[in-house]
Amino acid sequence: MLNCAVIMGRLVADPELRTTTSGISVISFRVAVDRNFVRQGEERQADFIDVVAWRQTAEFVSRYFRKGSMIAVQGSIQTRNYEDRNGNKRTAVEIVADNVSFCGSRAETGTAGSANNASRYEEPARPQAAPAFASGGMGDFNDIQDDDELPF
Repeated sequence: MLNCAVIMGRLVADPELRTTTSGISVISFRVAVDRNFVRQGEERQADFIDVVAWRQTAEFVSRYFRKGSMIAVQGSIQTRNYEDRNGNKRTAVEIVADNVSFCGSRAETGTAGSANNASRYEEPARPQAAPAFASGGMGDFNDIQDDDELPF
């Protein structure tokens, strides 16, 4: 069996971190994911997908993502049944996030990089200048005779 979901889109609202009675962090948020196909003359459509993240991943999302942030989510699809306030039986379909990553520019997110969870998040290393190489003389190269004929 295989249950793997990967989406990339923008957060519809600021995520809110909650804690269960046993002290486990959990966060729920909705991601707007644009559809690839657009009929001529129509606006691009989007799907709104619910996502749940637990523990350090929840804390990571709460800390670094806001409404409008571009986000990539990898996880599994789960369904759960519940009863609404009016007594109607409902089914919720959501992605339970295993991995969350930054997708936007540094200016969009306020930082850069990606992480599986907050405890493993490290600021990416700053790029270093390329090493300097000694310039060689033209004596290292041979002239190529071009007689306008292809070699095949």
